[in-house]
Amino acid sequence: MTAAPRTFRIAAIPADGVGKEVVAAGRSVLDALAETSRDSAEPFAFDWEEFPWGCEYYTRTGKMMDEDGLERLKDFDAIYFGAVGWPGVPDHVSLWGLRLRICQNFDQWANVRPVHFLPGVRSPLRKADDTELDWVVVRENSEGEYAGLGGRNFGGRGPGGEVAVQSALFTEVGCERIMRFAFDLARTRDRRKVSSVTKSNAQQYGMVLWDDVFKRVALDYPDVETESVLVDAMSAKFVLRPEDLSVVVASNLNADILSDLGSALAGSLGLAASANLNPERRFPSMFEPVHGSAPDIAGQGLANPIGAVGSAALMLEHFGLPDQAARLNKAIEATTGAGILTRDVGGTATTEDVTKALIDALSA
Repeated sequence: MTAAPRTFRIAAIPADGVGKEVVAAGRSVLDALAETSRDSAEPFAFDWEEFPWGCEYYTRTGKMMDEDGLERLKDFDAIYFGAVGWPGVPDHVSLWGLRLRICQNFDQWANVRPVHFLPGVRSPLRKADDTELDWVVVRENSEGEYAGLGGRNFGGRGPGGEVAVQSALFTEVGCERIMRFAFDLARTRDRRKVSSVTKSNAQQYGMVLWDDVFKRVALDYPDVETESVLVDAMSAKFVLRPEDLSVVVASNLNADILSDLGSALAGSLGLAASANLNPERRFPSMFEPVHGSAPDIAGQGLANPIGAVGSAALMLEHFGLPDQAARLNKAIEATTGAGILTRDVGGTATTEDVTKALIDALSA
């Protein structure tokens, strides 16, 4: 007798630009994967509800999402997000009005961004041709430089007289929980190492607290190798010695920048997946590609769906389906390895071509 499928309720928020195309692609791939699970010991299915929030919604309503949007989202098993931003809507309005509103209110404090070097994708790093490279950036996702504290004042002084203050917030609780998350993750990897990114030579309060907490937490993980590296030196290390990396933990801003660098080194931001996790599962976690809304190619069928599909694999891991996540990642590798690539990674395939190849690979 076939078991009843486990159904996951997913809130889809395609938002803006190519976000709509890659979320649609990811949904198709996930539904195809679920279909193949029907006769397995652990069948599963997805119950999707799509929300129209984003910059188009803002131009109609003056809001990036409904006032009761968080209340409507809180009972879903996960959120599958596209990309936010569009010309005519200030970036800080679109980001804080939707993505960061969800991340902060749902305390999605752990942002995980793997850096994968895929077969068939040419890296700008010569070292990648003959060296196995694979690391993950763990980003503190709730405070730091993106805490949103500060303001603008003295506009009445006239041109050139206004003052802006932007404060970074570092708490011992925030630092410790992301560092323990990084150490626990390192224990699951072949190389047990955590690299802490800091800038305590110049930021003598917040980043010195970060360093102090890292030293203290590291004492509880004697089996894990550690290092503490200034962010500028770590930027160089990403390029010159990436084989020495396993888990990189950094503050909100530093990890945001470094993870984009890592994705570029792997070939394209279009390949990069991410998870915004509430590890305690008090709220739904959110899964999204790293890339932006790309207005220059939106609606042309040119977007790379690999980042969105890789994010779906992270979602499956979060659901306790590691074997299914592995199937999805193998389908990604089979697709890129076969040379079915969008133009951002040197190919000519369309979004639809890559989506079909991914689905075909799942049933191969």
